[in-house]
Amino acid sequence: MAAGAPRIFVSHLAGVPVFDPVGDQVGRVSDLVAMLRVGRRPPRLLGMVVEVLSRRRVFVPMTRITGVQSGQVITTGVVNMRRFEQRPTERLVLGELLDRRVRLVENDEEVTVLDVAIQQLPARRDWEIDKVFVRRGKGGALRRKGETLTVEWSAVTGFSLEEEGQGAESLVATFEKLRPADLANALHHLSPKRRAEVAAALDDDRLADVLEELPEDDQVEILGKLKEERAADVLEAMDPDDAADLLSELPEEDQERLLTLMQPDDAADVRRLLAYEERTAGGLMTTEPIVLRPDATVADALARVRQQDLSPALAAQVYVCRPPDETPTGKYLGTVHFQRLLRDPPFTLVSSLVDSDLPPLGPDTPLPAVTSYLAAYNMVAAPVVDEGGSLLGAVTVDDVLDHLLPEDWRETEFHDEGAPHGG
Repeated sequence: MAAGAPRIFVSHLAGVPVFDPVGDQVGRVSDLVAMLRVGRRPPRLLGMVVEVLSRRRVFVPMTRITGVQSGQVITTGVVNMRRFEQRPTERLVLGELLDRRVRLVENDEEVTVLDVAIQQLPARRDWEIDKVFVRRGKGGALRRKGETLTVEWSAVTGFSLEEEGQGAESLVATFEKLRPADLANALHHLSPKRRAEVAAALDDDRLADVLEELPEDDQVEILGKLKEERAADVLEAMDPDDAADLLSELPEEDQERLLTLMQPDDAADVRRLLAYEERTAGGLMTTEPIVLRPDATVADALARVRQQDLSPALAAQVYVCRPPDETPTGKYLGTVHFQRLLRDPPFTLVSSLVDSDLPPLGPDTPLPAVTSYLAAYNMVAAPVVDEGGSLLGAVTVDDVLDHLLPEDWRETEFHDEGAPHGG
């Protein structure tokens, strides 16, 4: 949703149908899930609880919701059908926040919450609860006679987590603004018990980002303390190459059990990566680069590059393939670099811009050769193509560095003494 998107009161979303991109109904909105924060900061909206046609309640993250209106909700079509389980730091908006007695900050007057409003942050995919619709007067049957007003979230008290006495909840709220690498460093220095508590309280996407930044021993420890279905959810949220690296540290029977619990498409990507030797292009690559058909335009390519979830290395180029435009079956034609996309008109076809001079890497290319390739051609990512010419994935410089640096590099303090931490 674009900047300046309309504010939506959550009571208008209760029971509305949820559709996939082709217009088929997935289910209906049962509730919304928010994470409260320390102090008076607006809660972050994590996702929606959707009752699917089988009457099962499942969780759909906001990152997989492309449209929110009072009459319908549109998803990407990817819905995890495992039953929703509420976590310690999560609050059900309709079930727990509405009809609640809170106080106005300005005069300490007690009011009743009738509704709350959500809005998407400008230029981001994050959503927050920013307004509260309240009624003055006593609760219960007489409350309808009181005056109603809409106030900022920060204008009421009685919702947010307290600074003390909240256990892992308060710690998660304190860590919220940290980058994944900094949060991983903080988790690494916690006791195993505390580390498990914080990991259990993080949502799947956040925990996946953090696991990717932790030493292997910490990754295995945390994954082992999660319920198997939750562990599979977190592995699905990780980049396929990072998930494969983590699973490779587990016994084969544990690998297979978790892969069986994962969504078939996600599991298939990870299985492909596990088939390659770790220190080869195939073992290092991600299976999810930006792939476009020859008839795509520069405008199409730039829209894909803008996706917030992409790492800078993956966003630095797109790969052009004949249909089907996905790994591992698309026939590789060449690469178009981001700078070239910026220099040409939006209607230009990407097929006319491909750089086909540089040979792609083979999946069995050893790590030293991959490193030399990136360094020699000043690349931050390179395509990996099989003998038949099909694009398998892309190796990015960050994955190469992970294998070149000392094993304990994540435990080393890399900030300058005078630099701000956590930024």
